[in-house]
Amino acid sequence: MLGQIIEIVGEGRRLSLSRGFLEVSCATGLLGQAPLDAIEAVIFSNPAASLTTQAIAALAARGAPLVICGPDFRPVGYLLPVDGHHAQGDRVEAQARASLPMRKRLWAELVRAKILAQAAALERCCREAQGLRDLARRVRSGDPENFEAQAAQRYFPALFGKNFRRTRDAEGGNALLNYGYTILRAATARAIVGAGLHPSFSLHHRSRGDALRLVDDVMEPFRPTIDIAVRVLLAEGLDSLEPVVKRRLALTLHADFRTEEGVTPLSTVLSRVATSLAQIFLGERKTLALPLTPIPLELADASAFEENL
Repeated sequence: MLGQIIEIVGEGRRLSLSRGFLEVSCATGLLGQAPLDAIEAVIFSNPAASLTTQAIAALAARGAPLVICGPDFRPVGYLLPVDGHHAQGDRVEAQARASLPMRKRLWAELVRAKILAQAAALERCCREAQGLRDLARRVRSGDPENFEAQAAQRYFPALFGKNFRRTRDAEGGNALLNYGYTILRAATARAIVGAGLHPSFSLHHRSRGDALRLVDDVMEPFRPTIDIAVRVLLAEGLDSLEPVVKRRLALTLHADFRTEEGVTPLSTVLSRVATSLAQIFLGERKTLALPLTPIPLELADASAFEENL
């Protein structure tokens, strides 16, 4: 079963556990419920909401992250399980011992995949992308020339218009990107912890206050999936975070990629990439299990988002 994203947006909402279901209620009674095993993540967008410790423990036991957002819908906190995999101790130890050359090689693999995904996103939108493909071919271990940033400078104006500037604080398309990246980050965090890795031991990201640095590394090749969804929404005149927009962005986790194991939804792709990273740290394989197609075959259209709770 593909997981659901549960967002709590209403004031006075309360989350509790009841017979294997997560229930959302308010002063007037029950608003809705979802099976615990079907939940991908829970996002709190309203500060005037509460949940029981029993519900927190049940979500953690199933690896579902709890995301607390600020007024701008950017995450200000994550709750992740401590015990994510039966071999977690060995995997974290191997992760901590990973050599700098290995980390630089893996970062180059992720950067190359990200730039190729950006090129594919532009081509899907009938934009020229050969320049990005040329940059991807030039990425070396550790990306010392910072081709990732050079690609972004070309990519965003080409995808969203020459006057577009990527910023975390703006409204419109930037707000949609922020929300979409929050969903992607939560799903990636779940995959990282589920693979028995520590989310703070990064390959490249070094922000001192970022506890999810490895998550930010691994999610990079999949950002263009969010970008495509946002561009489609903007083309339809949807430029604010109304419920239908949030639902469409959450559905990106169900978008299918072509992989060596067949057609696979993004949430599962993330788990396989994280598992392959753990195997690399253990010396069991050499490269990441990235999908064969850098962007989805098409965006999902099935409901997987509980709104207005």
